[in-house]
Amino acid sequence: MGHLPKLIEDLALILIVAAITTLLFRRIKQPLVLGYIIAGLLVGPHLSLTPTVVDTTNVKILADIGVIFLLFSLGLEFSFKKLMRVGGAASVTAFVEILFITITGYFLGKLMGWSTMDSMFLGGMLASSSTTIIIKAFDELGVKTKLFARIVFGVLVVEDIVVILLMVLLSTVAITQQFEGSEMLFTVAKLLFFLVLWFIAGIFLLPSLLRLVKPLLDEETLLVLAIGLCLGMVVLATQVGFSAELGAFIMGSILAETTTAEKVEHLLTPVKNLFGAIFFVSVGMLIDPEMIIEYRWPVILVTSWTLIGKLGSTTIGALISGQPLKQAVQVGMSMAQIGEFAFIVAALGLSLGVTSDFIFPVAVGASAITTFTTPYLIKFSEPFYNFISGKLPPKWIRALNNYSSSTQNIQAEGDWQKVFKAYVNIAVTNGIVLLAFILLSLKFLLPFLDETIENDITRSIIALVISFGVSAPFLLALMTKRPNNMGYKELWLDKKYSRGPLLVLEIIRNIIGLLIIGFWIDRLFSTTIAILMAVPATLFVLFMFSKRIQKFYQRIEGRFLSNLNARELAAEQKNASSENLLRRHFSPQSDLSPWDAHMIDLEINPLARYVGKTLEELGWREKFGVNIAYIKRGDKLIYAPGRDNRLLPFDNIGIIATDEQMQAFKPVFDTSEEVHTKEQDVEDIIVQKFVVDEHNKLKGLTIRDSGIRERTNGLIIGIQRNKSRILNPNSNTTFEWGDIVWIVGERKKIQKLNEA
Repeated sequence: MGHLPKLIEDLALILIVAAITTLLFRRIKQPLVLGYIIAGLLVGPHLSLTPTVVDTTNVKILADIGVIFLLFSLGLEFSFKKLMRVGGAASVTAFVEILFITITGYFLGKLMGWSTMDSMFLGGMLASSSTTIIIKAFDELGVKTKLFARIVFGVLVVEDIVVILLMVLLSTVAITQQFEGSEMLFTVAKLLFFLVLWFIAGIFLLPSLLRLVKPLLDEETLLVLAIGLCLGMVVLATQVGFSAELGAFIMGSILAETTTAEKVEHLLTPVKNLFGAIFFVSVGMLIDPEMIIEYRWPVILVTSWTLIGKLGSTTIGALISGQPLKQAVQVGMSMAQIGEFAFIVAALGLSLGVTSDFIFPVAVGASAITTFTTPYLIKFSEPFYNFISGKLPPKWIRALNNYSSSTQNIQAEGDWQKVFKAYVNIAVTNGIVLLAFILLSLKFLLPFLDETIENDITRSIIALVISFGVSAPFLLALMTKRPNNMGYKELWLDKKYSRGPLLVLEIIRNIIGLLIIGFWIDRLFSTTIAILMAVPATLFVLFMFSKRIQKFYQRIEGRFLSNLNARELAAEQKNASSENLLRRHFSPQSDLSPWDAHMIDLEINPLARYVGKTLEELGWREKFGVNIAYIKRGDKLIYAPGRDNRLLPFDNIGIIATDEQMQAFKPVFDTSEEVHTKEQDVEDIIVQKFVVDEHNKLKGLTIRDSGIRERTNGLIIGIQRNKSRILNPNSNTTFEWGDIVWIVGERKKIQKLNEA
């Protein structure tokens, strides 16, 4: 290579400067993302004191790849099943916060005189909080075991998926310039349709493919396959009118349900880190310091509104979801910052050419300030609650607490809710698959038949047979499949009150099935033929072969469910039955919410002072009011342990307690033997020998009575007596004259023993 391309020179500059700045930021314990942005500012075109990147076009392409890998990695960590497990409290809190801050962010932009698109993207930028910053702050402050932290993590999960959808909507609006409500509803419906369709198809096909080629996969081929699938979905998403980021996220979330998810995530981490660093550096390159100074007031306004608006809206959302005032305030003060998604949203607007250049400085300035304020807000959330509770009238506090208790009581899921959810799942999943088959027929099958068959009747009959032959299992499931749960059976047996509404649901879904049949046949034949001949004939064929069709559908459904649960089943097999026992015996955290208690899983420190003691000797329930729900020891689970059970090193125990009880109990749980806290090198531990004589006065003493173990912090490992040797003597062995004693212990203490 005679001439070195400018891109390689630019990459060398970017990565060296990024490495230096991130080392500095790690030293001062600040988020690395800010370090990358500072690196971009240093190598960007707006600073003349430092070397500057030349080939900005190719760097931007690498940055776009970085966004794709960031979203792909987020999907691998996310999974749709994880979203389904998020409690109602976190979901309600997230939606209230996102709706409020997005709308008010838009009006804040209009108030500052910004354009409509700038204001819309500002609302999207404010919608997300930083998972990285929050987890880091929780670790440093030691509050991860508190109940409000669990709600925060759930809110962050919901935020991730909602912000992805916001990005798709913003990009669609930016391209079409359509702001009407009908267009927005159509975009949302189209988005949800493709999301469900891709998820169903991906879960049905992808795990089977991975199982088929598993013997041929090593780390290299798995990484290449995963990146190929990611980029393939990116192409597919852009072809149907969505963003590349959505495609990467969807493929990541599909792979997250497979047994290879952890391995793919591990292999992808270096790739994601490299391209992600280039993306955030490219963000910093767009920052003009003069523009930050020029737009200092928008930065201050956006930062102030982020702190006030997100704190207030998240607190209100938590209160609406049924959380007590204290937890609601703690959740609100934890979420008051702008996350890394703000940079991705801002970059999206610039890449589409619909937002102004000053969006980036405002986003970076507000994000940097709220990053530094987050730990302090979390730290002072409890004092702030005490201040508020002291100012509010007592009857307000009682009303909020009563509302929280009553909300928790009505969150128990009844039979009708379960049955209705099951009906909705059947209708939505099968309906979307049928709609996909109809679209494929209209777009590909009919044009192909038009070109190959001249006779209209013959062409229509062939199209009808092929399309309904493929879709028959899903059509029959939509019309006849019943919910497979005890709630449905109990309601069906209740003839007086429940059978009537159930029959109404059955009639409604059969009408939906008939409408789908009628719509499709009407596209092929005239309305009269459809009503008089085609629809009855189709229904006759469906029900004549219903048993065969049902068996085929059950095979398809079984394969789908097996693939969907493959990761969990593999984890259960790996961990034997202990995790399964935990899930079976212990209810979700929300069940304990009326008592303000929750269950925390803690690991026993092998150096803890209480190791080896029984629960009766510890008396934790009497002293601190906490209960031990289980002890997990390797693959063994001790459920509801008794007073004679002992705690051993590396046991996992489930503690049921309130936040106040945990605050008093945690320091006791974390205590360890001071003698073991001192750092020692291996060289400090030696094997040495001494002779029992008149100087050490050990003759006639047993090993236990001599106190050698305590004096040397060591062990007697051997005694040579005359011509015999005693290996690992027991503690009752008596020393005799001339014994040569071998001891392992601390160098200095053994030397003092010999000197004595």
